[in-house]
Amino acid sequence: MITRVTNQTMMQGAQRSLQHNLARLSELQEKASSQKAISRPSDDPAAAGEALRVRGEIRANEQYARNISNGEGWLSQLDNAMTTSKRALDRVNDLTLQGSNSSLPPAAREALALDIESLRGELAGQANATYAGRFLFAGNTDGSAALRPDLTFEAGGTVERRVGPGQTVRVDANGADVFGSGPTSAFALLDTIAADLREGKDVSVHLAPLQQRIQAVTTQHSEIGTRHARLLEAKDTVADASLALEGERATVEDIDLASVILDLKLQETAYQSALAVSARVLQPSLMDFLR
Repeated sequence: MITRVTNQTMMQGAQRSLQHNLARLSELQEKASSQKAISRPSDDPAAAGEALRVRGEIRANEQYARNISNGEGWLSQLDNAMTTSKRALDRVNDLTLQGSNSSLPPAAREALALDIESLRGELAGQANATYAGRFLFAGNTDGSAALRPDLTFEAGGTVERRVGPGQTVRVDANGADVFGSGPTSAFALLDTIAADLREGKDVSVHLAPLQQRIQAVTTQHSEIGTRHARLLEAKDTVADASLALEGERATVEDIDLASVILDLKLQETAYQSALAVSARVLQPSLMDFLR
């Protein structure tokens, strides 16, 4: 059986071809205007899934960056508090050495005691230091003060910041480890030194415990420096990951604009040519009007 190719058949074939060319032209125009390779998941399901994965990693990386920034604030404030605390204890050590002189008159000893009490108040202020409304030396507790009236510290869970997959950094400090607790705390020691100065007692016996407290602050201060170094390393890692992930995202989602514009111009030319050829080939005949 021989199939007759009618003018209507040719028109339908030409129409399908023109519609296909027009759809391709519309797709290229959309890519050129949006500069995105994927406008909807149906454009390329596999690429869309990859784009979602990469964007999820980008959001996680951005959260790590925010956590690191917050952690830097905590550790910087801790560094300031410990620096000030050690300076105060060093000053108390100097005053205690002066008070060890048994020939000091009562007025001089009273002056030294007042200085030590002032430094004790400064030390207590540092023990209750805060960052963003949270106590630096009381973990995640919500008490009214980190340092209790009995010279112990509010106990709570540690404050940590996640800075990478499976990696966290502690950003607070244990007040008892830094200042001691209760009768063995730096505050109780300073109270005792001031009282002994007023009573004319030998305060040189307090120099060794005082050095121990200074050493405890120094040790904890060094630990804060170590954590800060880890945070800075994580910051560099997050910055590198951000660049890599942005490159991945651009590879999946973005287009080569020059290439798309060239394809668009070629498609426009092909479409115009197809229109012209179809108009010449598909001339209406007498039969089209007689049917």
